[in-house]
Amino acid sequence: MEAEITLKYDDEHLAGAVADAVSPDNFKTPRGLTVTTTRKNSTVSTTIKCKKGFPTFIATVDDLLFCFSIAEKAVQTTRKF
Repeated sequence: MEAEITLKYDDEHLAGAVADAVSPDNFKTPRGLTVTTTRKNSTVSTTIKCKKGFPTFIATVDDLLFCFSIAEKAVQTTRKF
């Protein structure tokens, strides 16, 4: 199974911060699962490839979307100060 998640932001700073926040997932995955995140300008793209079955695939997508959300909130919170 494979999925690509593409998020477009209003500015490159936010896109860079989000990409940096989720990039450690590129390296910390079990065998049979790859998560690759890249950024180009204000667009962040993540590709998920999973050979471990549907439950692992769905859990990975869910976890990644949660990480995106947390990273976005963290950047927005720091901008208020």
